[in-house]
Amino acid sequence: MTEGLGWTFDTAAAAYEKMRPGYPKELYRAIFACCPVGESSRAVEVGIGGGQATRPVLETGCAVTAVDCGENLAALCREKFRDFHNFQMVVGNFEELDFPDGQYDLVYSASAFHWIPEQAGYQKVFSMLKSGGVFARFANHPYPDKGRPELSDEIQKLYTVYMNSVKKPSEYTAEMARKRAEIALSYGFCDIRQMLFQRTRSFTAKEYTALLGTYSDHIALEETKRRAFFAEIERVINFYGGEFTLYDTIDWELARKP
Repeated sequence: MTEGLGWTFDTAAAAYEKMRPGYPKELYRAIFACCPVGESSRAVEVGIGGGQATRPVLETGCAVTAVDCGENLAALCREKFRDFHNFQMVVGNFEELDFPDGQYDLVYSASAFHWIPEQAGYQKVFSMLKSGGVFARFANHPYPDKGRPELSDEIQKLYTVYMNSVKKPSEYTAEMARKRAEIALSYGFCDIRQMLFQRTRSFTAKEYTALLGTYSDHIALEETKRRAFFAEIERVINFYGGEFTLYDTIDWELARKP
């Protein structure tokens, strides 16, 4: 359902920045252990979104060029990181922009690289990196409240009604991460690594529908239908105690240019 919906995020830039989560400190420690960066380093962030993954890299002193196709998200991030002299924002589709070959120590992408055509994306990253440079790709995969299956089942019924979705969500696995990590081998990368991180996040009914309002396929719903859908979700959550928990699995894949 999300194919061709990358434009939607820019229509909800402020909500996206507020509601989308960041990433664990351990994830950045893993990146920097494989790719130490500092004031003499250069990095590109592919798909900055609301800047959830940007600050830890900027704080190393590394020069970060962030890319996003959304004008509103770009404006938000320019303001958000205005105090960092080492931050630059570029608006456009990553695969269509010009970057010099062999000039970057790190290219990374947080919950965004799946929007880019695989071959074009990997080939471009490979050409941009210095020899020994690193591509880090990571993403958050939320799974609905498995501690209360009856609540999740009731919400799934609403997805069938409002979004014609009969497929139940599946929890992200280490095998999925392994297969994703190995994609880079086809494009000349080596030293493939992977890791999973786990966490939970809890929401009130209103908070949860605010989060859903930053998902591309939900944003694309006709407004009256979306409001009715969200009202029903809130009703169900409140009926079951007023709280909904997401079980996040964050996959991290790293590949090095020989």
